[in-house]
Amino acid sequence: MKTKALKWLTTVPVAVALAVSLSACGGSADSGSSPTDALAGSDQQALDKYTTKTVTPLDRIDKSALGLITDGTLRVGTLSDAPPNIFLDKSGKFTGFDNELLRAVGDKLGLKVEFASTDFSALLAQVQNKQFDVGSSSISTTDKRRENVGFTNGYDFGYMAVVAKTDSKIKSFKDLTKDDRIGVVQGSIQDDYVTNTLKIEPVRFNDYNSLYANLKNGQVDAWVAPSQQATGQVKDGDGTVIAETVINTQNFTAYAVNSKNQALIDALNSGLDAVITDGTWSKLVKEWYPTRETPKTWKPGSKAVTLP
Repeated sequence: MKTKALKWLTTVPVAVALAVSLSACGGSADSGSSPTDALAGSDQQALDKYTTKTVTPLDRIDKSALGLITDGTLRVGTLSDAPPNIFLDKSGKFTGFDNELLRAVGDKLGLKVEFASTDFSALLAQVQNKQFDVGSSSISTTDKRRENVGFTNGYDFGYMAVVAKTDSKIKSFKDLTKDDRIGVVQGSIQDDYVTNTLKIEPVRFNDYNSLYANLKNGQVDAWVAPSQQATGQVKDGDGTVIAETVINTQNFTAYAVNSKNQALIDALNSGLDAVITDGTWSKLVKEWYPTRETPKTWKPGSKAVTLP
C-alpha cells in the first residue's frame, strides 16, 4: 500500500520543506490577498450570490459539449493522504467523502470518473490549465480563488482545527503566536489564515502526511488543519491532540473546474442536485462523518434543491 501510494504522490523532501518554507510566500494560492478570517463564522446569505437558483435537468445535459479531456470521462485531480475526504484506501482506490460523492455525480451524468494524485498547491492551476477536468479536494471557494478558477455549487462546509502535542501550551487558536512554528499545507485556506489573518509566517508542506509526521517529532509546534483531515490523521498513542475545532461556513467547499467551461460546471451542478435529492449526499455524510452535525444555516446544492 505504501509503495503504491507513493507512485501517485508528488512531494518534496521534508528537510527541504522545512528549510525553505519560512521564506516561501508566493506559493500560496491566496498569497497577496487581503486578510481572510477563515473563522469568522457562517454567512449563508453572502454565499447565495454564488449559488445557482436552479439547475439544468439531467436529460438536457449534452455530454458531447462538456469540453472533457477524454470524451465520457472526468479526469480528476485529488490528494492521496487526506482522510476522510480524499485519500487512497488499502487497495489503492481513491475514496473519501469528496471522491465518493463525485463518483455518484458522475454516475448521474453517465460519465466515468478517473482520479490522479497531485499536490494541493498545484491543483487549481492544473484544473485551469486543463490538466484535469475537475479538482476534488475539499476546496474552500474564496473570492481570491474565484479569480483563477470556476466552482460548482457547494457540497460541504468548512471547519478548521488546531492540532498540537498533548503536553503543548497551545490549547486553542488564540494561543498561536509568532514564536510558534505553525505547519500548514501550502496553498490551503489554512495557509491563508495563518499568513494573512494571524500575520504569522507558517512552515509550509506539500502534503498532510509530512506535516503531521513533523508535528509528532517536534519539528513544528502546531498544525492548523481542516478538521476533517485532523480527525483522519490523529490517532491514540500519537502524543497529539485536536486542541480546538471551529465551524466555518463562510466559504463553502466545491469542485473546481476551468473557469471558461460553464457547460461542465452546469452539468456537475445538475448531478449534485440529483444525488442530494435521492438521498446519496445524506448517506455519504453519515458514512464519512458519523458524529458531525450539519449547521442549520447551510445546505448543499442549488437554491431549488431540497434535502430528503
